[in-house]
Amino acid sequence: MPEPAAGRQLRRSIWAVVAGFLFVVVLTLATDAILHLTGVFPPLPRRMSDGLFGLATAYRTVYGIAGSYLMARLAPAKPMKHALFGGAVGTVVSTVGAAVTWNHVPSLGPHWYSLALVATALPGAWVGAKLRLAELAKQ
Repeated sequence: MPEPAAGRQLRRSIWAVVAGFLFVVVLTLATDAILHLTGVFPPLPRRMSDGLFGLATAYRTVYGIAGSYLMARLAPAKPMKHALFGGAVGTVVSTVGAAVTWNHVPSLGPHWYSLALVATALPGAWVGAKLRLAELAKQ
């Protein structure tokens, strides 16, 4: 018996968001590992300089935009809604991470770094979706 269209669309929506998150997490972890292995970042658990946390913020923001674009690209409909949902989840996850590490793990960065990750999640998701919408408008 064929699957109802609504069930297929829900599975595709869930996959779009999961794929976007997997993309960001894998790319971020790989970049972190490469930067540690090449000596750009110091070995753990040594604390990095603020400049290096700035670099980490920059590539995490770019990866977040790319992951949101991917969510929008894979979305069966409403690409902005999918990307913003992902951005909202990213905001919640970043907020929880900031709260948990606020005064306990200095090697994970200064307070501004945690706050920057929270602050960039939703705008980055919007930018990623806008890139996909611009692409669709050209078709």
